[in-house]
Amino acid sequence: MSISLGKRLVAAAAAAAIIAPLAAQAEDVKIGFLGGLTGPIESLVPPILEAAKLAAKNVNDQGGIVGGQKLMVSAGDTTCADATAAANSADRLVNSEKVTAIVGALCSGATISSANNAAIPGNVVMVSPASTSPAITTLKDKDLVYRLVPSDSYQGQMLAKLLLSKGLSTIAISYVNNDYGKGFADSLAKAFVDQGGTVSGKEAHEEGKADYRAELGSLASGGAETLVVLAYANGSGQTVIRQAIEGGDFANFAGGDGLVADELIAAIGADAAKDLITTKPGASDVPGTKIFNEMAAASGIDPKAIFVQQGYDSAFLLALAIEKSGSADRAGIAKALRQVSSAPGEVILPGEWKKAVAAIKAGKDINYEGASGSHEFDANGDVPGVIVEMKVSGSTFVQVGVVK
Repeated sequence: MSISLGKRLVAAAAAAAIIAPLAAQAEDVKIGFLGGLTGPIESLVPPILEAAKLAAKNVNDQGGIVGGQKLMVSAGDTTCADATAAANSADRLVNSEKVTAIVGALCSGATISSANNAAIPGNVVMVSPASTSPAITTLKDKDLVYRLVPSDSYQGQMLAKLLLSKGLSTIAISYVNNDYGKGFADSLAKAFVDQGGTVSGKEAHEEGKADYRAELGSLASGGAETLVVLAYANGSGQTVIRQAIEGGDFANFAGGDGLVADELIAAIGADAAKDLITTKPGASDVPGTKIFNEMAAASGIDPKAIFVQQGYDSAFLLALAIEKSGSADRAGIAKALRQVSSAPGEVILPGEWKKAVAAIKAGKDINYEGASGSHEFDANGDVPGVIVEMKVSGSTFVQVGVVK
């Protein structure tokens, strides 16, 4: 063999070695996951991400997607507190990794930033398992942004009703100064007053400060015994409550879904947390919930973790939409998402991927009934939902029941 021929063969082999993995990667269908892997909700994110990966595993274990391709999940960190970080992570997923669609983001501000800066320009559908800000409803999103939790316009009404039912007629509100905090605070304050209560003070606070005593003193001067904290368990939420307890400013504490993390109990102490009143978006009592809970537990995922059912449903719905669309092309995913999530149609439950593929191939309509309930999207990409009351039992949060 000549040296020249040898060099050509070596070069060809090297090229083949490079092309082979690229070809294999081309056979994958990739969706993104955007969440605060670091920052004020970092303890809440891992089970939500694992639930999304469980949905992909269900798909891959039952034959794959659009002709047997693998469904992959690629994660990006929004930090939850930095809109620029969210935009950068979304840009990487949309423009570098070329994802077909995105699960997320989780924090409302991160969802809005990711959508405006990357997903909407890139024609990428986003389905958030956790973003609750009312601002998302009116986002000019070209029908690309959806969520599986009710808006805080509704959670604010239900938290107001719950507090008043417990005889708490005067409250002060401290909220983190972002889309989530402001939207929730405005909704709660209006609903509380409309239902006969008094809001003695409502003030924003900045995330990441070491000392909130000045803000607490201002709110306490209004005379309310109950402080509602609309912030995050791993961030300002725990600091505000801890310092309010230390200063004796308030007798009672309440909050929304951002506080529902066991790390909050550890931070402020089980005794101080035992009477904390909280709400969060919950899962409807549907067959899919039990199926998912069993699958999650078998996979080492805590089925009681906040937004974990919605994390699974977001990924499974996007997979169904891609299958319905017939390719990993971004065009048509939004239309297909509405088709696979709406009645009428053959009911598909969590994990029933093979059944769904067979129905789609047979030309049948399908209707996914998920782990967190039915997902009949309205014109704005919102869904009806339920709000549940949570309480502290020992070192963990447990569900009390649906707020009605």
